[in-house]
Amino acid sequence: MADDFELPQGAGMMENEDFGDTVFKVGEEKEIGKQGLKKLLVKEGEGWETPETGDEVEVHYTGTLLDDTKFDSSRDRGTPFKFKLGQGQVIKGWDQGIATMKKGENAVFTIPPDLAYGESGSPPTIPPNATLKFDVELLSWASVKDICKDGGIFKKIIKEGEKWEHPKEADEVLVKYEARLEDGTVVSKSEEGVEFYVKDGYFCPAFAIAVKTMKKDEKVLLTVKPQYGFGHQGREAIGNDVAVPPNATLMVDLELVSWKVVDEVTDDKKVLKKILKQGEGYERPNDGAVVKVKYTGKLEDGSIFEQKGSDEEPFEFMTGEEQVVDGLDRALMTMKKGEVASVSVAAEYGYQTEIKTDLAVVPPKSTLIYEVELVSFVKEKESWDMNTAEKIEAAGKKKEEGNALFKVGKYFRASKKYEKAAKYIEYDTSFSEEEKKQSKPLKVTCNLNNAACKLKLKDYTQAEKLCTKVLEIESQNVKALYRRAQAYIQTADLELAEMDIKKALEIDPNNSSSTGLSKRNKRSTIRRQPNFMATCLQE
Repeated sequence: MADDFELPQGAGMMENEDFGDTVFKVGEEKEIGKQGLKKLLVKEGEGWETPETGDEVEVHYTGTLLDDTKFDSSRDRGTPFKFKLGQGQVIKGWDQGIATMKKGENAVFTIPPDLAYGESGSPPTIPPNATLKFDVELLSWASVKDICKDGGIFKKIIKEGEKWEHPKEADEVLVKYEARLEDGTVVSKSEEGVEFYVKDGYFCPAFAIAVKTMKKDEKVLLTVKPQYGFGHQGREAIGNDVAVPPNATLMVDLELVSWKVVDEVTDDKKVLKKILKQGEGYERPNDGAVVKVKYTGKLEDGSIFEQKGSDEEPFEFMTGEEQVVDGLDRALMTMKKGEVASVSVAAEYGYQTEIKTDLAVVPPKSTLIYEVELVSFVKEKESWDMNTAEKIEAAGKKKEEGNALFKVGKYFRASKKYEKAAKYIEYDTSFSEEEKKQSKPLKVTCNLNNAACKLKLKDYTQAEKLCTKVLEIESQNVKALYRRAQAYIQTADLELAEMDIKKALEIDPNNSSSTGLSKRNKRSTIRRQPNFMATCLQE
């Protein structure tokens, strides 16, 4: 609207009402909402999108009274009018009406006094209680989002980005930026671009928040209030950066040039994979796959301690067989063919003690950095690609591999073998009666042995679940009762442990393991629950 038309305070704030559902045809006039606002469609717009609250819209308009007396026109001035939708910068009728328009659309709005200038009018051209007509063309709009929903950071999109993905908290982004005070003073900029991890942030808190809402190659203008800038303290001049005064609002041109995806390979975030080059397709190696790789292992100071594989002869090995450190093994099983990644491996998944290689000494508890390329791989045959006989044979083979690992104390790897064996024969509806007879004891043994692994690994909840699976097949299985009781004792479920011990002793009164566990449970009961009297030994 023209500068000489003053609005009553708050006159243009949008109310929580949906005005965009009405369908219009050219030449048709309909009411929008329930306050008397009418819209006549003169020319259809493009696409289906309409501006949202906070967006900066650009329009041409002509305003007249009902007797066609013109009182204002941006067309006569030759300059489009810009304002932020839904922010009270224009009359309510405009905020409500223009929110229904598409780019390029032309419409005539008939606006009642309550949605215009009301009883006061806008002297001398608009009388009190005047109904107004506006011929409006929506030229364009720029999306402006209150990305924190508290007015702290407004993001205006200057250039749309590519695709739909956004950086995540762990990712490393490359941005270009220029930060200014409201008077135009440049306080900091980077024309060449800077890289930083989103979780670590850069310059001011607004950067990390904003980039998570952006797409590749997107350019935005941020309006950053002090709480997301440098607050009431401001910031002193640093290097080439100018000082930021206390309570300063910043205007930031920000471009998201690119980013590198960082995946958390392990739940404890101690193995991280930063993708340097995307791989092909969607297939990834499984446990037992034969992979061909090239990699270089470095310490955090850049010292190379290991190199494997070359373009002519990649390094070939089987995943899950401890032929590389555990962290690298796990990371490779998340990669695609042709993918290149930087993998950070904490000591828990690398080397806990000092090791010596041909290239360097790796100190104890070192973080290892591997740059690795997955050249190719052949997956181990999956159960759905096997016939029933092959499934039983594969289950038996994995069970024996698990047994060998258990005997030498490699419980984690043994557990994986038992899990895989059990999965091969978990669903036996297609098995013949003879095959079901073969697979039943295999299921029992694999789940029992896996429960023993879980007890060693102190994963008592999974141990209990595996024993319960066995008891669903063989309700009188003493080993399953015994191992489940062990798990219950560790989780302080002493009454449940007592029940399993009693049942095991009823089935096999001479079982030394159950008798010993009964005594242990009694001690646990006395120690943890002094008033709990009923124990196996008292019966």
